[in-house]
Amino acid sequence: MTASEIVPVEIDPADRPVWYATRLGQASLTVAIFGVIVVIWDLYVRLLGLSALVLPSPYQVWLSLVENTLSGRLLDHLWVTLSEVLLGFLLGSVIGVALGTLTAQSPLMRTIMGPYILASQAMPKLALAPIIVIWLGFGIAPKVVITALICFFPLLENTIIGLTSTDPHQVELFQALTASRWQSFIKLRVPNALPVIFAGLRVAITLAVVGAVVGEYVGANRGLGALVIAAQGSFDTPLMFAIFVYLTVVGIILYKLMELLEQTAFSWRHIKRGE
Repeated sequence: MTASEIVPVEIDPADRPVWYATRLGQASLTVAIFGVIVVIWDLYVRLLGLSALVLPSPYQVWLSLVENTLSGRLLDHLWVTLSEVLLGFLLGSVIGVALGTLTAQSPLMRTIMGPYILASQAMPKLALAPIIVIWLGFGIAPKVVITALICFFPLLENTIIGLTSTDPHQVELFQALTASRWQSFIKLRVPNALPVIFAGLRVAITLAVVGAVVGEYVGANRGLGALVIAAQGSFDTPLMFAIFVYLTVVGIILYKLMELLEQTAFSWRHIKRGE
């Protein structure tokens, strides 16, 4: 068959994806919704004649954001908060995954540890923060510990769920093949648990931002949380909103990085399997 004999196949219009089903369409919708929110916000401030002390306009927040970023004020505090977020997330994740792995090994362990795990989550971390500051001082340590406490539970719970939700038929197959308990754990239970663990990591990384800021609220002179308190004391509401923008962006970036790490991990699994 020659090139001239090739008949182009026409795509049925009904089979074509609608514009909002494409990535560009979804991104456009996201930007459009954000624009509508900003416009409504600005109109609300203008129509009611609100003072910047009560609710600044988007333009006033933007000016404060640019000014404090260019002066380095926001960036200096950002690095402090970011270090607390990452260290607390790492500590909480390691403890959560390790304890979750141990707890998942036997029903007896889950029964014994269950009430203590539930109690650790039920107790408000904000109530513990002043005590932790008294014990560990006003340095970076209490913020890291508070962040780790907040990140701990999602990783613990998801690790237990992931490791105990393996298909019983697959477990029986491994036992029939005389696989050791260690081999079943590494080659069956861990791969089965990875999607659930990564879901816990995505939740924990966003909670880590909350934990670091809560710790800075209680006792700190550096960090974005401490800067919020300082801005509140000086009645600089636009700066407070600018800090909220920073914290939101940091949370979104960290969440997306965790998604990228998950995609990379699973792509390596597929490559290793030859898929």
